[in-house]
Amino acid sequence: MSAIYFTPRTFKFLADLARNNSREWFADNKPRFEEHVRGPFLQLLADLQAPLAKISPHYRADTRTQGGSLFRIHRDTRFSNDKRPYKTWAGARIFHERCRQIEAPSFYIHIQPDGCFVGGGQWHPQPDTTRKIRDFLSDNPAAWKKATRSKAFLEKLALGGDSLVRVPRGYDPNHELIEDIKRKDFVASRAFDNTLAQSAELRPFLVDSFKTIAPMIDYLCAAAELEF
Repeated sequence: MSAIYFTPRTFKFLADLARNNSREWFADNKPRFEEHVRGPFLQLLADLQAPLAKISPHYRADTRTQGGSLFRIHRDTRFSNDKRPYKTWAGARIFHERCRQIEAPSFYIHIQPDGCFVGGGQWHPQPDTTRKIRDFLSDNPAAWKKATRSKAFLEKLALGGDSLVRVPRGYDPNHELIEDIKRKDFVASRAFDNTLAQSAELRPFLVDSFKTIAPMIDYLCAAAELEF
């Protein structure tokens, strides 16, 4: 039987934080954050390491509290007009072991009241990485279609992110994957509700989702000449 990680108190804290997004409130309520959000999420990541290793030995669910898979709750407000100090969600990226050397796709988990999802890919890749992916799509359409057009993928996941309006320079407007080549983000996701997030079904659901998106992550790794 799988463990239960998140509870109604998890979502209550995040909802309360959305209404009281101040340093003073967070300081008073930090024990709630540790007990109901960060602690359970780190335990979930720890429990995902073994099944992830079977999907890819090159990905790590890093449970360090600083610099690990779990995003900091603090927002970076330096370049934003929105000066609210805290994120009102909890998220974790599961990184490729070589992500510090080469920009790599990741798996992702997002916990937010009425906005939970799991997925992966490359969100806002740098121009050089985007070009490599587009070139790889142009030259290897069959493997991308196999990864993202399978019955399981289409039933469970949806491609998302931003796309260019026009065809990028240097690519055939009539290419069979031109809509994918126009993408600025190469990501897919699967939504789930608060009830599932609070159940023992969460970890099996996440593992199933990772298995389904794995061929797409594998393809993006190949575009970057990374092992999967």
